[in-house]
Amino acid sequence: MTTERIVGIGAGAKELATEDMTLNIGPQHPSTHGVLRLKLALDGERISAAEPIVGYMHRGAEKLFEVRDFRQIIVLANRHDWLSAFSSELGVVLAVERMLGMEVPVRAVWTRTLLAELNRILNHLMFLGSYPLEMGAITPVFYAFREREVLQRVMEEISGGRMHYMFNRVGGLKEELPAGWTARARTAVSDVRARMGDIDDIIMGNEIFRARTRGVGVLTQEQILQYGVSGPIARASGLDFDLRRDEPYLAYGDLDVRVVTRSEGDCLARFECLLDQVHASLDLADACLDRLAELPPGPINQRLPKVLKVPEGHTYAWTENPLGINGYYLVSRGEKVPWRMKLRSASFNNIQVLKELLPGTLVADMIAILGSMFFVVGDIDK
Repeated sequence: MTTERIVGIGAGAKELATEDMTLNIGPQHPSTHGVLRLKLALDGERISAAEPIVGYMHRGAEKLFEVRDFRQIIVLANRHDWLSAFSSELGVVLAVERMLGMEVPVRAVWTRTLLAELNRILNHLMFLGSYPLEMGAITPVFYAFREREVLQRVMEEISGGRMHYMFNRVGGLKEELPAGWTARARTAVSDVRARMGDIDDIIMGNEIFRARTRGVGVLTQEQILQYGVSGPIARASGLDFDLRRDEPYLAYGDLDVRVVTRSEGDCLARFECLLDQVHASLDLADACLDRLAELPPGPINQRLPKVLKVPEGHTYAWTENPLGINGYYLVSRGEKVPWRMKLRSASFNNIQVLKELLPGTLVADMIAILGSMFFVVGDIDK
């Protein structure tokens, strides 16, 4: 039997009772950056409830850590966020070095800092190109990839890899820098800086892009603190926190780290934070290159025993990865493999807030919001 309810639209007007519609976005959908599933409850075109469902790419990285030695773990640790491979390696080697009480050569410290910032720029350029693409703007992705290739060449020259660099080692870096590499890196940084205005103009000057993102998907500081959101997404809502400045590691304590923030907390603010962070990271890269030019010749790694065993105990190392805070909780029983290594990945926490962020918004705005969360699915599922 069909039930009816009276609505106040003119005398005697009636409306059939309706039910919310359940819509699955993903796990295979162009807007989800990979195998992420969003279960949405819709009231017409408006989202009334949202549930992010993860695990479609789960590879059990933390369990695999437990049967690999501390050298082999680096191979796995740089793959969960394939856009931040070098930065993801860092957390592992920093935790192991802390357990060993090992002091890393100063040239390795500054080179690691340089490569971490170049990796951050590569990560951000990817999203600066892909996000407008999801909004219907095709051209920016070609500009972004042009700049990525400039930096990829120097990263590939130094490490031999395009995505999974495998250049970190416990005690330093894999090998000495190639002759003339720092000069080529400085030229690459200069070239990217000179052309970043093209990306800025073509996107930020676009009225359609601004209309689709301004005031959309506003994330409050309270939601950020409740869900542990970090990185550019948190700083776009006014959370002035960055581990590189507030809990320095590597050489960041000797650098003037400019933390990019916004107060609006919407999609546009998150994109602006990402764009400005590229400029800030280019400045940090130049500062690292200046410092490397002043350092005298010396070792870039420590000699290690053939079988590396970490003393019994536990430690926690965290880093400001391009997408947010990554944490590594290492527990050792004095063997050549960890008893436990728990990974706290940035994207996992960041994506959980969609449950609070999406209800009340339109389905069309969901695409804009999802793209502005800047996540990698492998970093969610680990």
